[in-house]
Parts: sequence; structure tokens; C-alpha cells
Amino acid sequence: MRFGYDDRCLDHDTGPRHPETSDRLEAIRRRLAREHAVEYESTDPADEETLARVHDAEYVASVKEFCANGGGTWDADTVAVESTWDAARYSAGLAIDACEAALDGTDGRMTPFSLGRPPGHHAVWANAMGFCFFNNAAVAAEVALDRPDVDRVAIFDWDVHHGNGTQDLTVDRGDVHYTSFHERGLYPGTGDVEETGEGDGEGTLVNAPLPGGSGDAEYLDAVERLLMPALERYDPDLFIVSAGFDAHQHDPISRMRISTEGYGVMTDRCRELADRTDAALAFVLEGGYGLDALASSVAMVNDVFDGREPVEPDGDPSERATSVVDRVREVHDLD
Repeated sequence: MRFGYDDRCLDHDTGPRHPETSDRLEAIRRRLAREHAVEYESTDPADEETLARVHDAEYVASVKEFCANGGGTWDADTVAVESTWDAARYSAGLAIDACEAALDGTDGRMTPFSLGRPPGHHAVWANAMGFCFFNNAAVAAEVALDRPDVDRVAIFDWDVHHGNGTQDLTVDRGDVHYTSFHERGLYPGTGDVEETGEGDGEGTLVNAPLPGGSGDAEYLDAVERLLMPALERYDPDLFIVSAGFDAHQHDPISRMRISTEGYGVMTDRCRELADRTDAALAFVLEGGYGLDALASSVAMVNDVFDGREPVEPDGDPSERATSVVDRVREVHDLD
């Protein structure tokens, strides 16, 4: 894959007890280096004007000032230091670059994957939360829509937490489709099935709050019966995967049970979906806090594009999970 990375993303220091640390990127890079000669691409940071196309301009300025004054605790989960300002802008810039590269034809074994931090999918219009300052995927989608070859962007968020920020920023837009598979009842407690979009965005929001304990079979069922028909109908020009790996069975902060192989199967289906819709495909890192699980899962995504055929899950999805998928299909008329 074509991995986007910049050392300045390591300088966002969250402290020794915080789960979202620079160790995450270091673990990924060590794991990739074991089996692959990986080259990393950097880029320019997102500027304030670009960030303010998605976020409130006064909020962007307040983050800049907060960091310039040394940072501190923004909320109970979200902290900053002086270097966070640059790290967050580079994280957004890497996401933009990944999507631009995909749209310019970078695909196959060089499919772009942005390895930035802090993550972004909890950042709302005028606030930081959930470790996130700027919504990297939403910013990248906004920039992509400037292109004459892009009318519609789809974002699929497989992070274990609902991307309330991405929903907040796209809920009333017909040119951005957002699908989230997340653990029901987990932070931030948003992402109901009945939420389907507003105004011009009606029908472009798909939420699947899956029950705790869902694993490979349950996620694959949701991908095949929700994501694939919904996005084939939407027919995007750009397909962004908000790739959080905290639904892994060995992640410390969720109850989900996806295996490393399961992430490979989902990656394979996303590649198939992009091919079916003739959409450019890019991955943007979100969460994932078990270092070994995170690193092995990112490596699995890479391996799939390098030719590995992931092992399909055994067994049937649970009735609790299929009932959620059935309800979402009903709400979105996917039958």
C-alpha cells in the first residue's frame, strides 16, 4: 500500500496513561517493517482555511490558541500540547493526500492508507472530543468534492465507536454518504438505526449499532447486506474507509470480537465494492488501542492488497446481530 505518515504526528503527547499515544504509529511501522519494504509519503499540513470549510472557523482558531498556550485538558478524554496543532493539521493533510492520490489513480497494491494521529471521527463542527480535534475523513471528503470528477463521496466507518463527528458534519448533505458499524451503547452513545439523514442528506446515513460480542460473521453479514447494497445504490466516486481497529477481539476498550483475519475479509469486500462502483478507494486511520492487534490488523489490510486471500469466517451470525441488520435494511428499503 501507499502509506502516508509524518513524524510530527508523534509529537502529539497525550501522557503516559492515555490510550491514544504515539506508540500506536510506532507499533504499526515496526510490524510493517518485519515483512515489507515500506516507503512512507508525507505531505503538507491542512491549513486553517481548509479546516474551516468543515469546522467552525472560531473553533479552529481556538484550537490553535489552546495549543500555542501549551495545551492541557480540552475535555476528560481529549488532551493537547503545543505540538498538537501541527500534528492535527498533518493528520488531516495526510487524509487529504490519501484521497487525492486515490482519485489520481493510485490503487491496487499502492492503495493509499493515511497513518495519522490524532484520529478524527469524533470531532464535530465546533468542538473536539473523543481524542479527536479535526475530522480527517470529512475534511478529505470536502476537498475531494472540489474536483470535477467527484460528485459523491462515501465514508465507511468500521471503528468500534460511532463517528458522531462525521455524522454531525455530513447528516444534511446529499454528496457525502456515511455508514457506521459500531458497538451499541459504547461511547459516545450516538448512532441510532432510525437516523437516516436530514434534508438533502435524507437516506445518506446508515447506522448499524451491533451488539457487544459481534465478530467476524456478524460484521461480514452487515457488510454484505447493508454496506454493499447501500453504496452500490449510492454509486460514489470516492470511497473512504475510516479504519479504526478497536473492534478487534484483543483491543482493551471494547467487547467486539473481530479477528485480524476478519479485518482482512472486510478489506477484501471494500476493495470489491470499490471495483463494482468504479470508486477510488482510500483508508484513513481512526482508533485501535491494543498495540499488537492494531499493528497486525493494519498489516493484514496491506497484505490483502498485496495478494493475500483472507480466510472467510466459519459459522453464522448471531440472531441479535442479524435482527439489527434486518431492521437497518427495512429502514433503508434495501430489500
